Amino acid sequence: MTKKMTVLPNGLRVVTDSMDELDTVSLGIWVGIGSMYEPAEINGISHLLEHMAFKGTTHRTARRIAEEIENVGGYINAATSRETTAYYIKVLKEDTALAVDILADILQNSVFDPEEFAREKTVVLQEISQSIDTPDDIIFDHFQSCAFPDQPVGRPVLGSVETVKGISRETLDSYMKTNYTPVRMVASAGGRIDHDEFVGMIKESFGSMKDRDSLALPDVVYKGGEYRENKSLEQVNLILGFPGVSVLDKEYYTAHVLSTILGGGMSSRLFQEIREKRGLVYSVYSFNAAAIKGGLFGIYAGTGEEEAAELLPAVCEEIQKIRLCVTEEELNRAKAQLKAGVLMSMEHPTARAEQNAGHLLMFGRLIDKEEILREIAKTTVNDVIDLAARIFSRKPSLACLGPVKRVMSYDKLEQALK
Repeated sequence: MTKKMTVLPNGLRVVTDSMDELDTVSLGIWVGIGSMYEPAEINGISHLLEHMAFKGTTHRTARRIAEEIENVGGYINAATSRETTAYYIKVLKEDTALAVDILADILQNSVFDPEEFAREKTVVLQEISQSIDTPDDIIFDHFQSCAFPDQPVGRPVLGSVETVKGISRETLDSYMKTNYTPVRMVASAGGRIDHDEFVGMIKESFGSMKDRDSLALPDVVYKGGEYRENKSLEQVNLILGFPGVSVLDKEYYTAHVLSTILGGGMSSRLFQEIREKRGLVYSVYSFNAAAIKGGLFGIYAGTGEEEAAELLPAVCEEIQKIRLCVTEEELNRAKAQLKAGVLMSMEHPTARAEQNAGHLLMFGRLIDKEEILREIAKTTVNDVIDLAARIFSRKPSLACLGPVKRVMSYDKLEQALK
């Protein structure tokens, strides 16, 4: 067993996944807080905080943070999602202590300098503008809002121009102090790492943190509906989706098998029918976006204005077919794809660190690859058909952006799915 976990007295979980054949370590702090927890008036604050954490502490300037990591050839970055915010570094094994010290510094001693704060707000506003100008990116925000209107989970991770402009330094500082608590944090490392040494480093750097009351994860209620925007673009970007399963659902792995068969690769039904046979798209795929509370099962496609009329009817045909029949050959191919994906991801220390942190935050425990492979292997044809029948019988969510006049109406879509 390469994985080991220790829980510090303050509740912070420390996990390592050793790969002794490497000379590098990927490590980070994953915090169980993201845009799903944000009140409407400060939507985007988790992402803004992620940016500001690198902009200076009581011990280091923003430039020094970057230089100290790059002086040893390392790499530092961060990412915000709806449920988590992650800060991670990759270094040579001998520089692990430096990486831990920098993570501890930016997560406990950030000063939120007023000039840096104003400048980074502008950077985030530019990022929002870039997202709006990227149709195959912004369509996912429209889809999320369509599925979960007027809920935190339906709002964009980046926030809006209005909400980001309205966030003050004081609000940012209070948000960090309230929600960056040890029981919500996981220190995870993969690669050439000694567990006891890493635990000692984390305990020294984060052991004095105290637990506090923090924001609770709100309820998630799927509603469904339509977002349709006619815009002068070369392509229609479209997502059709349905309520999926949560990561805690017993059918979580079945949903991955279903997604793989329907639209998970070049041999999938959607790719073969929509692209290869009919030539309607360049890109088409399905996805299973599971969360702690609920989830979404979606199908993305990008098509031309003339082809748009045929796209949704063709997709609906494939949905109807998979509700009735899945072959053993398709099932076995999907299982092989998922098995390979699991095993290939284990070859990368960053993926291991991220996966272990995610398992602790989502499931509350570590999950070894053998358990994942067993769950995939035991999925049957009937499991997939039954799940498809339930998922695709629910009210759809449709988001489309571009020259959408030829896209099937929502009413006709509902009829085609019955």
